[in-house]
Amino acid sequence: MSTAKALACFAVAVLIGHHVGTATAPLGDVGSTRWADWIDFAVPIAVLGFAALVLRAAAASARTWALLGVGAVLYAEGHGVHLSANSIGNVLDYGDTGHLWDEVVGHYLWYAGLVVVVVALGLATREVPLRSWVRWPLAVGVGFTWMTNGVEGQTPWFSLAVAAGLLVWGLRRRDDAGRVLVVAYGTSVVLLAGFGLWQGGFPEFTELGWV
Repeated sequence: MSTAKALACFAVAVLIGHHVGTATAPLGDVGSTRWADWIDFAVPIAVLGFAALVLRAAAASARTWALLGVGAVLYAEGHGVHLSANSIGNVLDYGDTGHLWDEVVGHYLWYAGLVVVVVALGLATREVPLRSWVRWPLAVGVGFTWMTNGVEGQTPWFSLAVAAGLLVWGLRRRDDAGRVLVVAYGTSVVLLAGFGLWQGGFPEFTELGWV
């Protein structure tokens, strides 16, 4: 698989995987759990697997592989904490402790891990040609996903700061991957800032009755 195709698959995995809980919620329950929980279980495998394929195709350096390893640990641990706490919270009133692990620790670890993974991919794809038109809608989709996760995951200021940082990094580069970063995280900055100004804050979509 080429670097560009692996990167596209990574973007699709993030776009779908980070919305899978909401998208598959109508499937209902299986025992004391939900089908959405079991499907969500596969998200880190897909996201991190395709990230590794990008580095392999791009012949990334040992340091970039090490960075991906750090991001993978954070991503998988954060996602696991979130998934388990969220699944338990669907059947029990887990109170403040469950909220801490699900909405705070889990989300910040998970999203921080994704940031580290994205940085590793950005380093690995320096000067790699990414010429397919599909990179633009996928970049917008990833940016939209970062925004929705930041709002619904209750990490809006962290998400906005990260998006701004990655946007600046993309603007400072003169390659295809840099332009993809600009589109993706420029989308996030615009959507997060616009939503915050419109709502006078960052209420969750569930609080607004949108999902």
